[in-house]
Amino acid sequence: MSDLRHDVEKNGKGTMKLRKLFLLSGTVALAGCAHVDPNPAFRELANTVHLRTGKRVQWNRGTAQDAEAQAAVASLLRHPLTADTAVQVALLNNRNLQATYEELGIAQADLVEAGLLRNPIFTFERRFPGQALEMDLLKEFIDLLLLPLHKRIAAAQFEAAKLRVGHEILKTAAEVRAAFYEHQGDEQLVDLRKTVAEATERSAETALRMQQAGNLKNLDLATEQASHAQAKIELSKAQSEAVQTREKLNKLMGAFGAQTNWTVASRLPELPGGEVSTSQLESRAIQQRLDLAATRQEFIAQARSLGIARADAILQQAEVGAHYEREISGEYAVGPSVNVPIPIFNQGQAAVARSSAKLRQSEQRYLALAADIRSDVRAARDKMLLSRRQVEYFKSTALPTRTRVTEESQLEYNAMQIGPFQLLQAKQEEVKTGAESVEALRDYWVARAELEKAVGGSLTGKFISLQRE
Repeated sequence: MSDLRHDVEKNGKGTMKLRKLFLLSGTVALAGCAHVDPNPAFRELANTVHLRTGKRVQWNRGTAQDAEAQAAVASLLRHPLTADTAVQVALLNNRNLQATYEELGIAQADLVEAGLLRNPIFTFERRFPGQALEMDLLKEFIDLLLLPLHKRIAAAQFEAAKLRVGHEILKTAAEVRAAFYEHQGDEQLVDLRKTVAEATERSAETALRMQQAGNLKNLDLATEQASHAQAKIELSKAQSEAVQTREKLNKLMGAFGAQTNWTVASRLPELPGGEVSTSQLESRAIQQRLDLAATRQEFIAQARSLGIARADAILQQAEVGAHYEREISGEYAVGPSVNVPIPIFNQGQAAVARSSAKLRQSEQRYLALAADIRSDVRAARDKMLLSRRQVEYFKSTALPTRTRVTEESQLEYNAMQIGPFQLLQAKQEEVKTGAESVEALRDYWVARAELEKAVGGSLTGKFISLQRE
């Protein structure tokens, strides 16, 4: 170290030039420094999610707002859940979403790194026992030439990452809403199945007493007992499905421990008075789906990569720098150095071909996703409209007809024209029709949530975009 200092002092005039190069390199490096802060991107994302869903999202990173979010979750879970409150709990409490938010931090770091020059290489040689000395300061030329283009590629990739995160948030919100309606409908079906099981139990007990008194054939008794056994099987199945959908909702909400002790409103909401217009839903989905927008940004990034593929491949090891050499006699020399690959064997043709293939691949993925989105919208729309017609038919025709049958059976039973089993059978069929109407109503609300998922957010209202060119 003392020898090097002596050489620098002795040959101050020459080494000043090298020192200037050091300072220039340091200045460039400092100019390239940037702060890795994903907060602005997340705030923009949170604002878009709020406009599309009316819900708040919170990125848990050990701040005071995190404690407020957990307090809000606890407060929401203390009251009977609705579809809206279940969605809000999930957006604040789902750990998979929290992990997805970190993609913003990773993408932001990649964007910052794309704007930084790689560190220069300093080499030092000292020969003993003599006093010969050589120093080099080298910087890859490709960094200086293509830095702005690399930044543009990284910017498109960052936008794609942000859009993917937004898509995951909206998808989770729709999945929570669908899971909530599944569970709420299953709970309502459990109540109806209990009513049927209790009715068939009474009928079987009455039949047993009548058979023991000699007033009922064995076949009729067996029929009533079989009917009760079937009702118990259907009740058990309904309870099992309710347990499964409850755990599905727990998973989506990120609930565990005491958080799983929530309750839901006992009945599904009725059909809305008017249906949303379905004529422009496909076009709305193409404009609104954030995963499609992310795929478009990936295509843009790949197109920008194609523009520099050949230069990147050929000039990857090109270097510029400065060389200092001092001989034993004390003479020194300082001058620039340039190392440029000669493109004899590798002329970048493979890199261009690879980048072109990736560009075509990105284009086809974009077109395929757009076609899939349109198909998903049509399927969810048709299912929702069909379920609505079924619910309306149950309400206008099937349920009133069954109610009338029960009423007429009650009149005939009062007039001793039919026995108690026929009356119980009529009531059981009425409850069964009611259960089928609940299933149709549940399917409607689930299909509506699936349609929101396919469209990428709100079915109505102003279109809100996160896309950037």
